Amino acid sequence: MDLALLQALNAERLARRACVLVTDLQTGAQRLVREADVEADELSDDLTRALRSGKGGTVGETIFLNVHLPPPRLVVIGAAHISQALAPMAALAGFDLEIIDPRSAFATPERFPNTRLQAEWPELVLRDRPLDSYCALVAVTHDPKIDDLPLIEALRAGCFYIGALGSRKTHAKRVERLVAAGIPEHKLARIEAPIGLDIGASTPSEIAVAILGSVIAAFRKRKMHAERRGEMEPS
Repeated sequence: MDLALLQALNAERLARRACVLVTDLQTGAQRLVREADVEADELSDDLTRALRSGKGGTVGETIFLNVHLPPPRLVVIGAAHISQALAPMAALAGFDLEIIDPRSAFATPERFPNTRLQAEWPELVLRDRPLDSYCALVAVTHDPKIDDLPLIEALRAGCFYIGALGSRKTHAKRVERLVAAGIPEHKLARIEAPIGLDIGASTPSEIAVAILGSVIAAFRKRKMHAERRGEMEPS
């Protein structure tokens, strides 16, 4: 790989943008296809499948695709019992998990060993570690003062999954607040609430399983860059 191509690849990885290194096995020629450019590429369908699965491989007999995806990041707002069950499951599934909760009585290392834990207000944490399209946002505090701002940020950033704990009645009130905050109502349909797959979950561990199932499904079925255009722009 020549130096310019390597620098371009490293720049995409540093910016948490997906890309594919395309190699001609006959000639050795290589080129980098950024996710934003996939739709216009001659290998569009193959590139899209590779980006969704995260797996490279050969196309025909002469082309090899090497996929580079940002590590999917799962940001959980709330150091709740559900979060305690979700943390080890998410790690096993390959997610870079982070829990944020300003309530220091809940956000303790004893309750969340071996977990990235931030006992700060979400707006402070997300200012330094902003959300992006390779993030999932899960809000489970039941406290609008803590949950609402991260949900707004997730919608603006185009996170591949956004979920919030609460009943339909609770979510209806949440929608009213977010609309009042300036979020178009049609964009709020992206928030999964009640949260998680409909498996009849009742215990914190079961709810964590349902949430992780939804997150994985959303990641593997996520829209590509071209399909997401407009979702992050104001209407």
